[in-house]
Amino acid sequence: MNRNSLLRPLFAVALIAAGSSAEARDQIHIVGSSTVYPFASYVGEELGATSRNKTPIIESTGTGGGMKLFCTGAGMDTPDIVNASRRMKEAEFKACEAAGVSGIVETTIGYDGIVMAQSREAAPMALSRNDVLLAIAAMVPNKNGDLIPNPYKTWNQINPKLPNRPILIYGPPTSSGTRDAFEELAMSSQTKNLEEYIGLYEADPKKYAAFKEYHVIRTDGLYVPSGENDNLIVQKLLKDAHAIGIFGYSYLEENADRLTGITIDKVEPTPATIAGGKYPYSRSLYFYIKSQHEAQMPAMAAYINLFLGEAMIGDKGALSRIGLIPMAKGLRDGVRASVGKRTALSVRELRKK
Repeated sequence: MNRNSLLRPLFAVALIAAGSSAEARDQIHIVGSSTVYPFASYVGEELGATSRNKTPIIESTGTGGGMKLFCTGAGMDTPDIVNASRRMKEAEFKACEAAGVSGIVETTIGYDGIVMAQSREAAPMALSRNDVLLAIAAMVPNKNGDLIPNPYKTWNQINPKLPNRPILIYGPPTSSGTRDAFEELAMSSQTKNLEEYIGLYEADPKKYAAFKEYHVIRTDGLYVPSGENDNLIVQKLLKDAHAIGIFGYSYLEENADRLTGITIDKVEPTPATIAGGKYPYSRSLYFYIKSQHEAQMPAMAAYINLFLGEAMIGDKGALSRIGLIPMAKGLRDGVRASVGKRTALSVRELRKK
């Protein structure tokens, strides 16, 4: 059974809970990223409290799972909006098109850092991007430059300056946009320039296609996929001071009294370093609008306008207080103008970096 078939019943339950049929309902339905979920939920609650619109139904399905649901079709039994902690993939866009979904509108809401965090009871950790790569990659170089299955079990085996501490990392699953973004930022951004990986690919592109921008995470139990609920990772870190967790910055900020961020290449994860691009694992956050639904779901416009207002995503907006890193004002104005016109996304635009 694929993940899409597992998720669709949840959405159907949400429709029933809303007390409306698949073709006639009065609540916005949103799926997707666990990282964007706290921000979307805040805006949704505010919409329900300050207007005649009902509070949206929002599911934390992960970006990949949310995209599958969003792209199943244009009917009113499909989600209106999908949250994403990375850009929509070209393959997802084409799947939407094939299912009759058109006029998709991309909305950037701000920045987030993918943090590596631990319990405040643990000794401070400072890692380099190379340390992280060697801790999580399934295949790593040995002293002869050959790629071998990852042998490292403790941090000091990677780097003698690091503590003699077991490697145990709780992180996002394959359905998560955070996982996609982390693989790109922490792995392929480095391996595409390392001779040990790219040399194999260039020697035999067919046989070694996976090594072009290598981003395969180890599966020997030292990296533990931990579902779409990042609060569960927080709880695991509080129970095990040796463990490290990977999640969006907002969860670190929310638990700053209990968790501490790990510096990467001597840069701490803070709003300033994330917004300025100094923190190595910084990214943008998004949501995607199914504009075909707006005629039958007018509350969507109210939700979108509320979300993109300065009171939410501005420098002193409410979402900044729960971990969203604001964009520069000029960028915010540009997003509002583009979304206000409902400028449709295209494959050409997706191919831009």
